[in-house]
Amino acid sequence: MKEECELELLKTQSSKNSVVITSSFLRTEEVNNDFIYRFSKRLIDILGSLIGVVMLFPLLLFVAIAIKREEKEGPVFFSQIRVGKDGKKFKMYKFRSMCVDAEDKLRELLKYNEIDGAMFKMKDDPRVTTIGKFIRKTSIDELPQLLNVLKGDMSLVGPRPPLEREVINYSTYDRQRLLIKPGCTGLWQISGRNNVSFFDMIELDLKYIKQQSLINDIKIIIKTVYIMIKPNGAY
Repeated sequence: MKEECELELLKTQSSKNSVVITSSFLRTEEVNNDFIYRFSKRLIDILGSLIGVVMLFPLLLFVAIAIKREEKEGPVFFSQIRVGKDGKKFKMYKFRSMCVDAEDKLRELLKYNEIDGAMFKMKDDPRVTTIGKFIRKTSIDELPQLLNVLKGDMSLVGPRPPLEREVINYSTYDRQRLLIKPGCTGLWQISGRNNVSFFDMIELDLKYIKQQSLINDIKIIIKTVYIMIKPNGAY
């Protein structure tokens, strides 16, 4: 009964934001726990992330130098606690794209949030550095997450890993996106990213969970490479 009420509330919220909810609560059998699929997905994650780190090393080095030149006192990498599969917390890595005191300035910027739901997005975020604008637009700032994939905290494809403060505001319906490992890319990232509402993101994640397959993962990875070359709404 509680879950039905939460779903009804979500539908009401979504209608106010021009979002059409098509999913109901996931059933256990809709989550692909097939051993062959999970083994193959993990193998692709390991091989893909290793190949990615080796092939992209010159780009990673160039970005690291650019970040350090712009703010010599700041670190090259930014780590943050995120929430993964079944609510497990882990440290996620990214290239630092914001000023050193970005977290301290967040509180005063929350009133300018441009997206509904349990997320913060601001198109002209004053905390973003010059090199940060470029690497965020092209999603290059996400590349260090390949280390998270190697560690097993993330997969190449899956839902966006949320912040702790976002999960606190999740409904039971929203928490379904934590049924699987988060990913470096996913349906949300290739479907408009920051132009997609929080409620649409939830629907895209649940759609991915229902339709998990190696073929779909490969399609998403290919589309992600294309979007890195021709950005689709990241900022």
